[in-house]
Amino acid sequence: MDLESTVQIFIYAHAAFGALALISGLVSLSAQKGGSIHKKFGKVFFYSMLICGLSALVISILPKHESPFLFAVGIFSSYFVLTGFRAINFKKPSFDLTIDKFISWTMLLTGLTMMLYGPIFKSELNIVLSVFGAIGLIFSIRDLVLYRNIPKLKSSWLILHLGKMIGAYISAVTALIVVLNFIPGYYGWFIPGILGGIYINYWIRRLDGKSFPQDRRSL
Repeated sequence: MDLESTVQIFIYAHAAFGALALISGLVSLSAQKGGSIHKKFGKVFFYSMLICGLSALVISILPKHESPFLFAVGIFSSYFVLTGFRAINFKKPSFDLTIDKFISWTMLLTGLTMMLYGPIFKSELNIVLSVFGAIGLIFSIRDLVLYRNIPKLKSSWLILHLGKMIGAYISAVTALIVVLNFIPGYYGWFIPGILGGIYINYWIRRLDGKSFPQDRRSL
């Protein structure tokens, strides 16, 4: 098997798991939070989205397919789904934040790189990379600050879980819209995020200040 055939396999796998993430994520979001359907399809979404993000990283560094943009997007989507999934650990009596800090620091450095890539290497500002880099930078800094406040981290685990997982789903929807050109131009990159941000804010308002039985509220 030659290299190009290998690349095509990764591309097909990326597309297939991306489609699975879109379907399973929609079912999980629509189901009762904490219920069996939410948990089962949430796990399918997590693994399919993670494979989709990691395959994007591989494709972006293969010969004739090098893409700093795809590499950054792969890290961006992987960051949201990983931190969203791991937020469930914060409800436990004790937990280790070593992996969480590594993920957030990786996103912070990636966010900075995304923002500086255009001005440094292309002598021009890339609006999409800059905006998404800034979003990743803000979220990662917020993570690192929150990791220093364990009581607050414990009390906000559910908001972090839902917010990050919805953010990962927004990434999948955005990728679909851009690849298929459902919404032309910059609108396709930003409209899903704007609508998704409204949805995330809706859930934060519903959950803020409430307490949940820990045996029911899980992925």
